[in-house]
Amino acid sequence: MPDTIRDLREQRTRLGAQAQAILEGARTAGRPMTGEEEQSFDRLLDERDGLDATITRAERLREDDRAAAERDADDGTPTGTGSEDDVQARAWRSYLVGGRSALTPEHARALNMGSDPEGGFLVAPQQFVTELIQAVDDQVNIRRMATVQTITTAESLGIPTLDTDLGDADWTSEVGTGNQDDNLRFGRRELRPHPLAKRVKASRTLLRRAALNPETIVRERLAYKFGVTQEKAFMTGDGNQKPLGLFTASADGIPASRDVSTGSSSGFTGDGLIDAKYSLKEAYWAKASWLFHRDGIRRIRKLRDDTGGAGQGNYIWQAGLSADRPDTILDLPYNVSEFTPNTFTTGQYVGMLGDFSYYWIVDVLALEVQRLVELYAETNQVGFIGRLETDGMPVLAEAFVRLKTA
Repeated sequence: MPDTIRDLREQRTRLGAQAQAILEGARTAGRPMTGEEEQSFDRLLDERDGLDATITRAERLREDDRAAAERDADDGTPTGTGSEDDVQARAWRSYLVGGRSALTPEHARALNMGSDPEGGFLVAPQQFVTELIQAVDDQVNIRRMATVQTITTAESLGIPTLDTDLGDADWTSEVGTGNQDDNLRFGRRELRPHPLAKRVKASRTLLRRAALNPETIVRERLAYKFGVTQEKAFMTGDGNQKPLGLFTASADGIPASRDVSTGSSSGFTGDGLIDAKYSLKEAYWAKASWLFHRDGIRRIRKLRDDTGGAGQGNYIWQAGLSADRPDTILDLPYNVSEFTPNTFTTGQYVGMLGDFSYYWIVDVLALEVQRLVELYAETNQVGFIGRLETDGMPVLAEAFVRLKTA
């Protein structure tokens, strides 16, 4: 597997170099790309994007294999012995496959602690929840880049904010102390995890097959369902019983004053992207990245600045020509998300630049799962309803610049 991933990365680098060569050939000749060159350029980048997805899946499969090997090693402990965590893990697998009727009294006690036995829910083991959240992180761009906090007892997490800073220091004498400044003001924003629920279905036959781990099946499906819902909320949520999204103008998150025009009512201009970059303080550049939908990246890949005059400038997009170097836009890396707004009409948000570590997410480390036995009996399936709680919001507006069509 490591060799396969390395080969894929090398192939990705070659495709990027070929695409870059087409761009440079047109620039050197002082002309835009021809129709044939554009077709070749788009084909190379589509192949490269496909390799990116393949590499991501291969890396996830490698991690899943590693986790499965660790679980198999843990399963070597005879039933009824081992630590409390071992008992709970075995009880959880029995519950996923056979429901409550498959639990021994010892297993039932292990899973019922802290839950409502009359409500039909069981609290998943912490290891299962941790792996689920890690899987969600892999599928959700914002979670991967954000600052994620976990709370186990408190109902919310308050974030101290500097609402009004002091003025500049005063030049004074050796014994002077400067003028008194009373402008310093602190505030607090509150992250309060909100309930999130999703239902998934699995074949009873699939759950019973010894070659397949029922935990993996349920966790992967829940991770996908929870991931999609969270990504949408982290992008465009209104903050009402859900996260406050990056593309929602709000005084509690990123206000409209942080918006910068793309320079076009139907896409981007090189000048618009340059304006956006330099609207962000240089202190944030080290960790900053762009965020676009793939439709936005397709438009940006063919943009040039005006440094050469008469359309002979440098291309805004630059391919990363080594395995460990990402593609860049104006020397900053970018991320692509299917849930970034991509309506290219007048006055719409279509991307952003920022240090996404200033988007904070708070999880409650408790996942309840209900097993639905009879509802899908006719199709020989079992349903699982998962419930967890999470919240998110931007905590420092100046760390972000939002791009809006003219």
